[in-house]
Amino acid sequence: MRSVTREPVFNIPTVVLVLLAVLALVHAVRTMVLTDDQNVEFMLTFAFIPARYDSSAVLGGALPGGGGAKLWTFVTYALIHADWTHYIVNAIWLLPFGSAVARRFGSYRFLAFFAVTAAAGAATHLATHPGAQAPMIGASAAISGAMAAAMRFAFQRGGPLSFRHRGEAVDYRVPAVPLRGVLRDPRIVIFLAAWLGINLLFGLGTLPLAGDNQEVAWQAHIGGFAAGLLLFSWFDPVREAPRFDEFHTRHR
Repeated sequence: MRSVTREPVFNIPTVVLVLLAVLALVHAVRTMVLTDDQNVEFMLTFAFIPARYDSSAVLGGALPGGGGAKLWTFVTYALIHADWTHYIVNAIWLLPFGSAVARRFGSYRFLAFFAVTAAAGAATHLATHPGAQAPMIGASAAISGAMAAAMRFAFQRGGPLSFRHRGEAVDYRVPAVPLRGVLRDPRIVIFLAAWLGINLLFGLGTLPLAGDNQEVAWQAHIGGFAAGLLLFSWFDPVREAPRFDEFHTRHR
């Protein structure tokens, strides 16, 4: 007999619950505790503002935080949301995809991955909106990175979204599809096409889900997604299974 560790459907990893709690707490404090002036100061200090990196921009030298803010806002913007609708929409996407990645990576790797993909989203936004004074906020870029990461293993044989999954912890430890094989799996291609289509609608303004009628920073979503897809192997603790020819050579 063998011991089986099962993963209940609603067994959300602690790190994901803590992250959701932090996001909710940040928004609650910002909207219910801080005064209007304090909230503006908070946003200018922790939101991602491209003008901060442009010395010729009017706000460039007037924003609080100094040189430190030029670094930490690449990540801290992802902890801020426009309103509760914005938070809930991101939470709905973070729960399934963030949970899958957290189960595979573990808490510390997951948090590092969240930060890196958030930073990649901010860098993409900076490249496409140089000198912009409007602050960018929200965890969407990092969540897009989690979607890309989940895509690398969830559809694999025995994975959590495959037809042969077992409902066990091992489902999240299957070997990932190599980067060169991503476009060879029709299920991944369909997922990728749907995700790109949704972001195209964001870009056209057809899906205004940013909260308070704000523009959706869809380029940041693409930056986070690309980082999640390309940098997955840097964080993945699961080693690739040996190919048949390698296995046969070792055991002759």
